Amino acid sequence: MYLGLDLGTSGLRGIVVSEDGDVVAEAEASVNTSTPHPGWSEQEPADWVEACQKVVAQLRGQNGAAFSAVRGIGLSGHMHGATLLDRQGRVLRPCILWNDTRSAREAAELDALSAMRSITGNIVFPGFTAPKLEWVRRHEPDVLEKTAKVLLPKDYLRFWLTGDYISDMSDSAGTAWLDVGCREWSETALELSHMRRDQMPVLVEGSAAGGELRAEILQHWGLTGPVVVAGGAGDNAAAACGIGSIAEGSGFLSLGTSGVLLVAKDSYAPAPETAVHCFCHAVPERWIQMGVILSATNSLNWLSRNLGQSVDALASALPDTVAGPSKTLFLPYLSGERTPHNDSAIRGAFMGLDIASDPADLAQSVMEGVSFALRDCLEALRSTGTKPESLMVVGGGARSRFWVETLATVLNIPLALPKGSEFGAAIGAARLAACSVNGADPAELMTSPETSEIVQPRAGLFDAYEAEYQRYRRFYAALSPLSAP
Repeated sequence: MYLGLDLGTSGLRGIVVSEDGDVVAEAEASVNTSTPHPGWSEQEPADWVEACQKVVAQLRGQNGAAFSAVRGIGLSGHMHGATLLDRQGRVLRPCILWNDTRSAREAAELDALSAMRSITGNIVFPGFTAPKLEWVRRHEPDVLEKTAKVLLPKDYLRFWLTGDYISDMSDSAGTAWLDVGCREWSETALELSHMRRDQMPVLVEGSAAGGELRAEILQHWGLTGPVVVAGGAGDNAAAACGIGSIAEGSGFLSLGTSGVLLVAKDSYAPAPETAVHCFCHAVPERWIQMGVILSATNSLNWLSRNLGQSVDALASALPDTVAGPSKTLFLPYLSGERTPHNDSAIRGAFMGLDIASDPADLAQSVMEGVSFALRDCLEALRSTGTKPESLMVVGGGARSRFWVETLATVLNIPLALPKGSEFGAAIGAARLAACSVNGADPAELMTSPETSEIVQPRAGLFDAYEAEYQRYRRFYAALSPLSAP
């Protein structure tokens, strides 16, 4: 048996998977996020450990026999977070998360150094790890002075599980300290951002061993060692492993807290001028290209919170099929935007609100606005020569058929829905664990799931959505100068 642990922004999900790939137990536990100032987003690493303990307790309760047969653990997690530890491994401050925009100034300064893009293959975005440490250097110098190690969120969980400071290539590619083409820490990038190699964890491939479970935890969890902890992956690379997107051109669209359009590549293909991310994949000698928007289902969560209606209620008020775009246009820039704008200052807006607008109208416009933002990502990917012909759609937003059909029509690409709910980062992590234990070839193990439905674009409505998308682009161009500080 293999345990896949996926540390998401809102909580931790764990699944136990058999040798045959069957999910025999699954559990979740929530994690709180703190926003002490506008643009800030933090979590306490101790909460990740507590969530892991809760998930394991649930898994053992569901299927104790299966859990006791666990021989490998795979880790996935939200990327870019800065977890700072002292020489004793103690946490020095709350983790600064991927959607925290406080370090926009520091990111711009690092990005202006020509060597950074050429080494990392990416824009230095405010959400990346390196500018966060520059912010700490300027505003919390006493904390930086004590910092002996910087770990990404899933790698802090690994440290608690194993006692080792280890990370994988895919997650580390989002720090702005990795030479993404060579798959190793860059001394130059570290020096330019006032960091040292000894503050970095050891690097391994995601499908390789990345430590063993500590004896104390083995005993507490009722396991017989050794239990290998795989290198693991950042959340999107893990999701790609979970749905079999490792071959050139295969990809998916994720409607999670953030929105991601990812395509696997057999070679390193950086294009930082497009704001497309180019990261290492979780398996050797492969890479990924991604367009990323910061608020996908998070936009619907925001609407739900402010209307006092549940997300399910808002989504269920819409039909299963689309009939044309809303008269109200939503710009989903609630936390700024990455692809294609790299704009931390832009903020969200409703355009064309009417006295007759009701919650269903607003929910539709939110789903359409997120879809238009993902169309921006698709156009950025196409500008690099990457032209996906079909995509699988995953994430919580994929439960709304209205949203999926909207996306298919806006993108003009068929979208496949996987059968079952378990295909995602957690099963990708479990597959990486299996590779690390038995040496399986990732290409043989990481197959695509069965498809429950292929949602086709509504050809007769494409022109209407295309006109609205062009209006969406004009609104961004008009509003962006007004949002500058």
